[in-house]
Amino acid sequence: MTEQVDVLICGSGSAGLCAATWLARYGLRCKVLERREGPMTMGQADGVQCRTVEIFESFGLGDELLRESYHVLEVVFWADEDGSGRIRRTGRTADTQPGLSHQPHVILNQARINMLLIEAMRRFNGQEIDYGYTVQGVEVDSTKVKDPEAYPVTVTAEKAGRVERFEAKYVMACDGAHSTVRKVLGYNMVGDSTDAVWGVMDMVPRTDYPDIRKKSTIRSKAGNLLIIPREGDSDNLTRFYIELPAGTKAKDVRLEDLQQAAKKILSQYRIEFVETVWWSAYAIGQRHADCFHKDYRVFLAGDACHTHSPKAGQGMNVSLQDGYNMGWKLASVLKGLAPPSLLETYVLERQKVAIDLINFDRYFAKLFSSKGDASPQEFQEGFIKSGKYTAGLTAKYDESSITSDTEVSKELSTNVVVGMRLPSAQVVRFCDSKPLQLATTLKSDGRWRVIAFVGDLSIAQNKTRLDALGSYLSSSDSPLQTFRLEGGDADSLIEPIMVGYGPRHIVELEEIPSCFYPVTGKNQTRDIHKIFFDDESYNKGHGHVYEHLGISPERGAIIIVRPDQYVSTVLSLDDYRQIGQFFSGCLLPQAEPNSVPESKL
Repeated sequence: MTEQVDVLICGSGSAGLCAATWLARYGLRCKVLERREGPMTMGQADGVQCRTVEIFESFGLGDELLRESYHVLEVVFWADEDGSGRIRRTGRTADTQPGLSHQPHVILNQARINMLLIEAMRRFNGQEIDYGYTVQGVEVDSTKVKDPEAYPVTVTAEKAGRVERFEAKYVMACDGAHSTVRKVLGYNMVGDSTDAVWGVMDMVPRTDYPDIRKKSTIRSKAGNLLIIPREGDSDNLTRFYIELPAGTKAKDVRLEDLQQAAKKILSQYRIEFVETVWWSAYAIGQRHADCFHKDYRVFLAGDACHTHSPKAGQGMNVSLQDGYNMGWKLASVLKGLAPPSLLETYVLERQKVAIDLINFDRYFAKLFSSKGDASPQEFQEGFIKSGKYTAGLTAKYDESSITSDTEVSKELSTNVVVGMRLPSAQVVRFCDSKPLQLATTLKSDGRWRVIAFVGDLSIAQNKTRLDALGSYLSSSDSPLQTFRLEGGDADSLIEPIMVGYGPRHIVELEEIPSCFYPVTGKNQTRDIHKIFFDDESYNKGHGHVYEHLGISPERGAIIIVRPDQYVSTVLSLDDYRQIGQFFSGCLLPQAEPNSVPESKL
């Protein structure tokens, strides 16, 4: 018997789970096949970069993640500067430089990260994982790939000695570095490996090394060591990344070798290993797949299409963000909100990210290597300069149907880059004076945002611009109406948000166009939570969001933001009709023209 599914995901790692969470958020079911017999219990990855924390926040999972994790706030640098064999602290810095993100870099075991996503899937639509399946084959019927209603991909998988067949519209290969799907498709991993071998162990140290609960980089004659404190303050669980001597073979490494290497590097301090809960050794390799898709029906994600060293904490994060990029696009196509060509942007965007990752990892691995010629000061400077990348905030997506850059964009918002995630800063909500981060309004619920930075409304021209924009967004040919979901509220697919500048108390709600407080929800009440001001709050100071984004209060700007919080385009307030032109190029009309529902207010 053959089972038909819209989306089949091979593997329940970070990429697969994040894509499945998106699909569940849209109310779509998928099939997730996992080789293991149950959920991951002990993950190898643990670093959760700022961007990933932002993603969890957007799914409503941020509070749990932040509560359970270790927060990495400071990095200390140690080195043997004079060749005496003794190390000393040579510097310290913030782990995440100020202004990069409103969220911290945190540490939490990958098993718990995965479970947070699994629990979210269950809450959203009861989505579960099918365990104990080993994928054996994948075939794509090229004669059917242009038919949006067809199921052109056939996947065979074995469970308990029985082979089952699945037919899918789309398949995501999230089955790891040794991906069966990638191999069956005939794709290769291109790149190279070095002869450098590193060991890693999670253990409880008993030591008088003073910075054991801080992220530490130690460079010495005996080798290099990276210390990462783990979650849970009571037992001092800690991760050590240890550079092993030249000529070491990863397969020959024993736990005792890692312990002795660490003791040599920290020889001036006492250290005992009370308990070791996990350890491994690996040779550094940097590779990416030579193709990321098959007929835009099978897509590679995560370790199936990029592998690298773990020291920069990128693996789980970049993989998860592959799934985050793909999930909303698959859902948009399956629900008829966007054409299938939208899926081509996954390859355009994430293949470039993978190649950038490999190049960065080569640099970062060399920086850490004892063979490198960087001085302690140069190492520290290089580490700090890499901070934006390791925070996950450097991905820039190229021009496409959902990313449109212009020279005007650069002038209107000098600190906002089209194709990158929208930076956040504090704003004050107009309806209740609550201060909050702008990013918290951009929830991962499938909606696009049109954020109108309307400037200083005490300037008459800005008030005129706001009124004109409001009239357009409220009209029958507004994109809010053209693309509103069938039977949905005015903001069901495109949500308008207003951010004013200056004192909020000089403005009355009635002076603001009603499209920014539409009648919504089962009770059909006005949603007045979409209006904000760049103003002094009562208890948390001023966020200066206009300054942070480089927007002039005299001129303002319109920023269109994708469902994944990346900036699609920046427009002048006077060019508001380009909003409709933009969405006509990437979305499919949902409502009949001139079908504006009658308001109940």
